[in-house]
Amino acid sequence: MEIDKKQIIEALEKVKDPATGQDIIAMRRVRNLIVEGKSIQFSVEVPSGDATTKSSLNFACIQAVNEAFPDAQVHIHMISGTPAASKQEATSHIKHIIAVASGKGGVGKSTVSTNLAIALKQKGLKVGLIDADLYGPSIPTMLGLQGQRPKVQDVHGKARIVPLDFNGMPVMSIGFIIEPEQAVVLRGPRLGAIIKQFFQDTIWPELDVMIVDLPPGTGDIQLTLVQTVSVTGAVIVTTPQDVAVADAIKAMNMFLLPSVNVPILGVVENMSWFTPAELPDHKYFIFGEGGGKTIAQKSNSVLLGQIPLVQGIREAGDSGLPVSMQYDAPGKEAFKDIATKMLEQLSLRLQMKAPTETVKIKHD
Repeated sequence: MEIDKKQIIEALEKVKDPATGQDIIAMRRVRNLIVEGKSIQFSVEVPSGDATTKSSLNFACIQAVNEAFPDAQVHIHMISGTPAASKQEATSHIKHIIAVASGKGGVGKSTVSTNLAIALKQKGLKVGLIDADLYGPSIPTMLGLQGQRPKVQDVHGKARIVPLDFNGMPVMSIGFIIEPEQAVVLRGPRLGAIIKQFFQDTIWPELDVMIVDLPPGTGDIQLTLVQTVSVTGAVIVTTPQDVAVADAIKAMNMFLLPSVNVPILGVVENMSWFTPAELPDHKYFIFGEGGGKTIAQKSNSVLLGQIPLVQGIREAGDSGLPVSMQYDAPGKEAFKDIATKMLEQLSLRLQMKAPTETVKIKHD
């Protein structure tokens, strides 16, 4: 039986990368495939120098090829990835990580994160969503995923989390792991460990954009995020109210610290005005005006959009069917426009600034 390279590649697609859980062909781990008669030679790049992982992956490759070609003699050269690259290995197939942040709670940050992710997906992008608000996870409710649990998959002896699927969008939240009414009582190191698991121990598919819904403020979770992955940019969410704006500026300044250096892609002003259902052309500026514009100016970014305070947006979030998925829903066009403007700012950011680096911890 003649050995076909295409069939070898198809066989190796069954072998999972130990860092991501994705197949090694999709992750471009296979190099220098040579077929000479019954002899098959190729190299496999491994993200870790761990001998057990190498042995397990080597055996999995041989088994996969021999299932297709029982008489083949398989010779594999294992190549170790560099230590500097291995930390980012789990997210190397995610092009851009966008943090959605606020200074205080109650400004609609999770609503913005959810609808922004959906609006980006509707534009044809491959989008993932992480609910990093460990103290108050809202994403399970907003997507109607309450009570569902992620599966765990064994990848070369290591347990990996499989995110839940929402209409083709992978989603991860601590709300999928704990009970709905369970209080999250955790200190900083444990909070950081969970965030790392969401990135490093979760099987994410290839993505164009990962939206990360952060908790309010500038605490352990925000610090862990920028130490674990390269954040392409941040979106700041606020209401027009002075109190919200003052706290949002602090959140903005954290990303702009020289040691963090994450560009601000723009600002979303939520609850900009109240529009009653019976008076769709009326605007009542309950929380004041100009807050989002103020932050945009201070961060040298732009106002991505203003979202009105309408009952339909709240009802959509509570029902598990966000407005971005509903036909002719109030606020849908606002989120669509925000997604468009954010992509424009992302394009500019990529042209004008160097890639973000993870924050390095300095020990005195």
